[in-house]
Amino acid sequence: MIDPRLAPYGAFVLRVALGVMFVAHAYLKLAVFTVAGFQGFLASLGLPAALAWPIILAELFGGLALVLGIYGRAVALLLLPVLLGALAVHAPNGWLFTAANGGWEYPAFLMVAAAVQVLVGDGAFALKPTPRLGAVGGRALSSPA
Repeated sequence: MIDPRLAPYGAFVLRVALGVMFVAHAYLKLAVFTVAGFQGFLASLGLPAALAWPIILAELFGGLALVLGIYGRAVALLLLPVLLGALAVHAPNGWLFTAANGGWEYPAFLMVAAAVQVLVGDGAFALKPTPRLGAVGGRALSSPA
């Protein structure tokens, strides 16, 4: 059973936590790894180095949008491919993220958290909530049958 009084605050906490995590990872790539270092890492995996900036910007601006509640549900959906990429990169390293080069448990958990955000919505205190999807037969797609 979902508590309709508290659920929006749970969605808010999840949205802010995800946003802070994305901003922190963007900052890590900029300040610690450096863009050139991240480009080299991507190249070492056989991926185009040109993906570095799009990934960093998606994490930075997507994270800020989540924190502020600007189309949070849609942003969480749009960030799923970034998390899928992280999962693919870490999958060969084993389950635990403490494994050499990091395992896949953390990216997998973040994918689930982002998917939950998409499902539950923007939550409380969203500056610009994601608009509802279109309607079918006069009913919003997101409403129960």
